[in-house]
Formats: sequence, structure tokens, C-alpha cells
Amino acid sequence: MKLVNTSVKRPVGVIMIVLAIIALGVISLRSLAVDLFPKIDLPIAVIATSYDDAAPQEVENLISRPIENAISSVEGVDTIQSQSQSGSSLVVMMFNNGVDLDQALLDVRERVDQVKGFLPQNAAEPNIMRFNPEQMPVMWVSITGKDASALTQIAEDQVVPYFERQGGVASVTVEGAKTREIQLILDEAKMQQYGLNPQAITQALNSQNQSSSVGTVERGDKDLQLRVTGTFDSIDDIGKTIIQTQNGATIHVEDVVEVHDTYKESNGLTLVNGSESIVLSIMKKTDGNTVDVASNIKDAMSELNGQLSEDVDLGVVIDTSEFIEMSIDSVVKNILLGGIMSLIILLLFLKSIRATIVIGASIPIAIISTFTLMYFTGETLNILTLGGLALGLGMMVDSSIVILENIYSYRQRGYSLKESAIKGASELTPAVIASTTTTLVVFLPIVFVQGIASDLFTPLALAVAFSLIASLVVALTLVPMLSSKLLSKAMENHGRRYWFNNLLERIGSGYARILKWTLKHRKTTVAATIITIVGSLALTPLIGAEFMPEADQGQMEISVETATGTSLSHTEDIVEKVNDRLTDYEDYIETNYVSVGSSGAMGPMGGGGGNQASYMIQLIPASDRDKTTTDIVQEIDQRLQGIPGAEITVSASDAGMGMGDPIQIQLNGPEHEVLSDLAEEVVSEIQAVNGVYNPTTAASEGVPQMNIEINNEKAAMYGLTQDQILGQISLQFTGQLATQYREEGHEMDVTLLYPEDQRSTISDLQDLKVTTPTGAVIPLEEVSDFQEMQGPVSLLRQNQQPQMNITSDVVDRDLASVVSDIEDRLASMSIPENYSYSLGGQAEDMTESFTDLALALVFSIFLVYAVMAIQFENFLFPFIIMFSLPATVVGVMGGLFVTGLPLSIPGFIGIIMLAGIVVNNSIVLVDYINILRRRGMDRFEAIIEAGKSRLRPILMTTLTTILAMIPLGLALGEGAEMQQPLAVTIIFGLSVSSIFTLVLIPVVYTLFDDLTGKIVRRKKKEA
Repeated sequence: MKLVNTSVKRPVGVIMIVLAIIALGVISLRSLAVDLFPKIDLPIAVIATSYDDAAPQEVENLISRPIENAISSVEGVDTIQSQSQSGSSLVVMMFNNGVDLDQALLDVRERVDQVKGFLPQNAAEPNIMRFNPEQMPVMWVSITGKDASALTQIAEDQVVPYFERQGGVASVTVEGAKTREIQLILDEAKMQQYGLNPQAITQALNSQNQSSSVGTVERGDKDLQLRVTGTFDSIDDIGKTIIQTQNGATIHVEDVVEVHDTYKESNGLTLVNGSESIVLSIMKKTDGNTVDVASNIKDAMSELNGQLSEDVDLGVVIDTSEFIEMSIDSVVKNILLGGIMSLIILLLFLKSIRATIVIGASIPIAIISTFTLMYFTGETLNILTLGGLALGLGMMVDSSIVILENIYSYRQRGYSLKESAIKGASELTPAVIASTTTTLVVFLPIVFVQGIASDLFTPLALAVAFSLIASLVVALTLVPMLSSKLLSKAMENHGRRYWFNNLLERIGSGYARILKWTLKHRKTTVAATIITIVGSLALTPLIGAEFMPEADQGQMEISVETATGTSLSHTEDIVEKVNDRLTDYEDYIETNYVSVGSSGAMGPMGGGGGNQASYMIQLIPASDRDKTTTDIVQEIDQRLQGIPGAEITVSASDAGMGMGDPIQIQLNGPEHEVLSDLAEEVVSEIQAVNGVYNPTTAASEGVPQMNIEINNEKAAMYGLTQDQILGQISLQFTGQLATQYREEGHEMDVTLLYPEDQRSTISDLQDLKVTTPTGAVIPLEEVSDFQEMQGPVSLLRQNQQPQMNITSDVVDRDLASVVSDIEDRLASMSIPENYSYSLGGQAEDMTESFTDLALALVFSIFLVYAVMAIQFENFLFPFIIMFSLPATVVGVMGGLFVTGLPLSIPGFIGIIMLAGIVVNNSIVLVDYINILRRRGMDRFEAIIEAGKSRLRPILMTTLTTILAMIPLGLALGEGAEMQQPLAVTIIFGLSVSSIFTLVLIPVVYTLFDDLTGKIVRRKKKEA
């Protein structure tokens, strides 16, 4: 009352406060970060270790397993997964929700420090880091020109440092670069002639390529620093390095080696739109904003292009911010369109531009206030928070409508404008606060929801809550003040009939007749309602379910894999064939970026071997093409399957959330070999399931390897150890770093290598000469046996047990139905004893999220009932009102079925929000029935009169909410698919529930009233 009174009597103060809020909101809006999705906080830690040239088996036994054992007892660990592949180990720790990850990482570091002393001597230091799903490049930039080596130098000296100085940029990675290297090609014959070995050359190079301080001397009153300088000044100095032979002779390094100033052997190739290029991948900081970072990089590119030579060009390959900007723009347009539609409804009902302005003013002020609150709570502008604003758009005017209508009713009784504003607003303030509270409390159970569902739900809930709170304050302050100044002539008929009022009167008369019939046929009405609800539930199997709706982001990936061990040149030939077949889709493709071999680092694990190629393709915007990304993916997949000699997989990529594979089947058991065979069986079994697309497993992969089994007994006879033999084999086939050479601020490796024709065949391995400690030379086969076999590409473990994963995409069918069929297939398989399977990926996330959201829904319903019980100070009336909730099922199921959408997290969130929205109409109706009965009106007449008089505000509030959501429900624009299920559930659920509210609630009211009367009469008789 005091707030309303003050706002009416001090209009200047209210206007100044509103202007201040608008100014603050505009500033906040400019400062708000923009992203595609809310930040997803995953309590995951990663331990990465490299172990050069080690096979997966050695990596697993010597690195992965000791680390697993050390960290298995860390408090809060839910799952430990490890991936051991050639030369590297990756251990992933997933913690329970709510764990303090900072403290957990300290515990992990302590455990790893305890065990790292037992790791192999040449294994790298374990790198422990927090996993962030946003740790993917936000942008790829190409550098094209004639000379790849010159481009590499330009990239490292000019472009990368400049990019890394831009705001929000964390790091820049160079892909496809040529690394300069000084190669010393050993001449074995001359080395034997002089009695030298590679270790002697390495020792000579290191001893003559060093500088150090050796003390100080006094000179007058100053100390002079003594420094011996002996680093190489030129490449000629490397060749002139002096070596002392065992016979005491002095020779130079160039006498036994050939010095080559060249580049490291390339095991990959990077192509952009068919041309060889260097590609820079830009990572943003954890608190950086994708759109801002991309904008800063584009500005930097413009500046650099003007500074670089004409034959060097910087170009954008992939820019993830483009889809974000298009998605945000489409949501904003949908909000504006929904707002216009709501204002049109207001104008129709209020038949006054001034009255429409009074109520419509609450929309922009509430939205701007919401931006301010979002800024101070650290939220970002994304498609879900903006979707929440679109949802709250129609509800923002509800409180203002109720207040304005009551003010107008006082005005019709003859009160002055100021008195009407004060009395009308003050009288309904408690009811409006209670109604808004009922909608807000459905968001409180978010504290019980964890994981991805919480990360997605919370920002949306906050956006809706902020907008409703802001609109409530506006309804209690600004609306009464504006009403007292602007509505002197508003809503006056001047003796004319208004066509829309005539329409409403006809609708009201028809509704009164229906209501009278239902009150006379109560059992039929209740039975028909129950049958309708049960019938709608029968649609559940036809609707299905999925984790999150797929947005047409226009990005796709092509994975090309030739036979394991295939040379890089052969893989390049396959890539050429793929490129030829992609020319038919040039009109759809904006950028074609392919990494052949291991030159690129498109993912967290980097590139593969020479037998692999990875495409990243950016399509033109969805609005500019007549096919969806899924359609194009399936067409290209069919065209590429005809290429012989390679396994080619085409899939749409998710550039936003990175939610993983839809289907992931995890096989666990004691033996890797058995798991591989079992995985092959599972793949062949699930291929027949409708909707399963491109099921893959690592079981079929294998690296051809030559096992060298050293005979320790024979080796000991020659005075050799296994380490000595391994060192000489490694030198022969991979080379050895001798020293570093610095030139113009650049450091490059000086590497000892044998000629290529001595390290390329099996016979070279068998003929390899091993030098004994006595100087004798023996062939390797003298002390070892050779066995050729297939080795695994990588070995997986989960919770310290071997694991094999099968992954699959899902097309043309909902995820839940596919999972159900896969589970049936797996249940019919004969799984060996001690082996098991489980489902992961999006299927697991969907089950967990739905369970959490179902719990939140139950608590929301309880809280709504509690708020109404407090409002009415009665337990019965809230129970009557709650009967509007079951009817919501009819609208939700019917809406999803009609639109062909499966139930997903946004849809489930819509159901929770409906629990707080649909009861508002029932509150208005039941409350007015009670008011009329207290005035002495008969129950039947009170129900009919309440229905007719409350039909107008119910239609008004319902239509504004529904029409504001229609643009989102139609999925207009880029990225709108994410909010479509939410909008559809609200639109259909509220529409159908409003109809049932107007018809069913009066019937339920009479039934409970009769029951209460019988109980009261019985107690009187007993008394």
C-alpha cells in the first residue's frame, strides 16, 4: 500500500528511478558476455603424460596403471578412465557433483608426486589440469603463400605473438608448420674407420656448444664477470667441431657426418579449400567471451594483412562465433516479434493506445532490469537465457493487466484518477505478489538438480525469475503512476460498440452454456477428462525422448582412415578422391579444412597417424541452403562409401556444448583381447537397429608392429644390457637429439640420423650393428628374436579395469527409442562371465538429467501448493486449484506429438515451469467464486458469474503468454531449435490447461464443496 501510494504521489521520483534503471541496464547489456550456451561446470581432472616411442602396452603398464593406483583413493572420485596409446597416456578423473575441484586437484598432485619417481626415466613429467569443455579452439585462421617455411617463420615471429596479445586469447597453436632442423647424417663406414660411435659425436658437440659464467675478477674498483662463450655461431661451426678419436687423432664432425640445414620430417599435411596452408587455432581464456575474442582476432587480421607482404594472406577458416551471433540475433528477433504480438492482444482487449502503453512499458523496463541482475550474478547472454526472457515476456504483463483492470473498475465507480490508482493497485497487491510467487517457487528445487541439467536450467530460471520480479515491481509502482496521469479518457466507449467486445460477449455466452452443462453432468465431465489424460499418456512411446535438440550449426566432420600402417602419400591420394567427390557440394560448402596425418590438432588428443585424415567443413548458413546439415551429411556419406581402400565416416559436429556421442556402449572385463572380439560382435548386432548411424569401435584397429624380444642370456655374454640395445635401435630408426643451435633468436634441434636407406626396411633392422662395451660390432639378430604382429592403437581402462567403447550417432529417430532397442539387442547376446556392458554418452546424461528434473518437478508442485495454502489460509482450495495440473499433460503430449518433437531437457524444463503458470488462472477463478459466495450469491450462480467475469483476464493473460512464445515455437532463425521444445510445451500445455481450468475446475469445486458439506453435516449429527 505504501509503495503504491508513494509511486502515485511522487511521479517525478518514479520516472527518475526508471531512467536510472534503464541507463544501468544499457551499461550492463554492453558488458554482458555473449555465448551459445551457459557455462557447463564439469568436475573433471586430466593427467597427461608422454613416453616417447613406447607401445600402448608399455604405456599402460608403466605409466597409466601406476597413476590409476595412486589416485584411486582420492576423495570424491566417481570414475577413473585412462587411454594408453603409442607415446602418451591420458588419465581422466570424473568427480562427484559438489566436489571442490580445487582441493581435489591438490590431492591428486600429492598422489602423483608420490608415484612419479617410479615412472620410466624418459617419461615426461605428468601434467595435471582441470578439464574445461570450452577448451576447444574458437577460431581457425589460415596463412597462405608460396613458401611454407617462410610462412612458418611469419606465423611464429609475427602472427602468433600478435594474436596472443589480443583480449581474451589464451593461446595460439600452429598447425601444418615446417620446423627447421640441423640434421647430421652419420656415415657408418667412416665412423668405423675412425673408431667412433654416435655417443662420442654427441659428447663433442655438447662440450663445444656451451657458454657459462666461471667467476669474477677485480679491475680497479669494479668486479668483472668472467664468461666463457663457446656456442655455435654458424652451421659451419657445427661441422668444424673437433673430435678426439680413440687413437688420439683429431678430426672434425664433418669428416664422419653430412650436415644438412633442412626441416623435420613431416608426417602430415594441412589443406584449406584444397591449398596447402598453415592454420592457427585460437583458444580463449576460461573467462573469455567467444564473440569478443573472434572480433578481436578479426581486427588483428585486418591490421596484419596491411603489414605482411602481398603474397601472404590471412583468412578465417572456421569461426564458431558466427553461429553464436546468428543464434542470438534470431532469439532477439523472436523476442521482438513476440512482444509485438502481445501488445496487439493488449490493444484488442483494452481498446486504448494509452492503456496499452501503460502496460507495455513494463516489458522493456523488466527486460532491461533483468540484464542488470544477470550482469551482477555473472550470467551470460545465450540462447537459453534469452529464451527465458522470451518465455517471461508474455508473463511480464500479467500483473500489470490485473492491476490496470482493477484501477479501471474504481474509475468506473466515480473515483478520481489518483484515488483509483491508489485503491485499485493497493487492493490487489497481495494477490499479485502471491500469483507471481507461485510462478517463482517452481525454480527453487533447482538446488536438488545437479550436473548438466542444473548448468542449463539455472541461467534460464534466473532470467525468468529476474524478469518476473522486475515486472512485479513495475506493476506496483510504474503502472499506478502512469494510470493516474494517462487514463483520463482511456477505455471510453462514447456510445459506440466495439467489435472485439461483441466477439468476447459471444464467447462468454457460449462459455456460460458449456459451464452450465458441465455442472449438470459432473461425472461425465470428470470421466471425459480422465480418459483424455490417459489417452495423451498413451502417446508417450510415439513421442520418444532425447537429451538436447540438435541445432543446425552447419558444421560437419569427415574421418578418413586407411589400413593401419599405410604411408602418408597413399592417404593423400585417398584425400584427393574425397575432394573430387565433394566438388558436387561446393554450393553448400563455405570452408573445407583437412588435416592429413598428424599435422593438425583438431581435437584434444591431436591428430592421428599417417593413415588418417580429418576434415572440418563449414557449410553456408542454414537460411541460405535448402538442405539441413543432417541431409547433406547422409548424402556425402553415401557418395564417399564407394572409395576403396579407406574407412570413411561423415558426421555433423557440435560446435557448442560438445556433449559427446549420442550412443556409447562401454564394455568392461579383464582382458583387452576378449573385449575386442566382443566389441566386434556388438557392432554387428546394433547395426540392424533402426536409427543407429555409423557405429564404430577401436577393436578393428591395429598397428602392424615388429616385436623385438631380446635374449638377455646372449646379451650378457657380450656385456650388453637391454637398455643399451634399445638405445642403439632407437638411434638407428628415430635419431638422437645431439644439441641445440641458436640463430637470430630461434632455437633448433641438431639431430643425429642414419641415412634413410639404412632405416626403412625390416632387413635394415635385422642387419643393425650393435656395438659392445669392448668395441666389437655384432648384428642385432645375434642377441634378439623378431616377431611380426598386430598391436593395438590404444588401450582403454575404466576404474582400473580394461574397457572397450562402441560409439554411434542417431539419425531419423529419437534417442530413447534407439537406446531401448539397443538394450534389447544387448540383453539377447551371450556375454562371457566377468564381462559387462553399460551405456554412456548422451543416453546416460539423458537418464540422469530426467531423473533429477522429475525430482525437481515433484518439489515444485509441492511448493506451489504450499504458497497457495498460505495465500488462501485453507488446505482445500489449493487442492482444488491443483487439478489444473493433470490437464497440462494433455497439452504437452499433444503438442510434442503434433510438432514431431521428442521430450528433451528444454521440454522437461517447460513442464516444470507450467506447474507454476497454469495455476494462476485457477487462482483467479476460485478466488472470485469465493468472493461472490461471501456476498450471499448462490453457489451455481456464483460459479457462472465468476466464469463470465474472469474469462476476459484469463484470456488476456493466457494469450499474451502464448503469442509471445509462438516465434520460438516455430523455431524461426539459427539455433532456435534449442528453445523450440520449451516453447511448444508452454504453448500447448497452457492452452489446453486454460480450457480445462475454465470447465473442469468449477466442477471439481462443486464436488469438493459437496464433500465438505456432507462431512460438516455428519459432524453436526454426531454432536
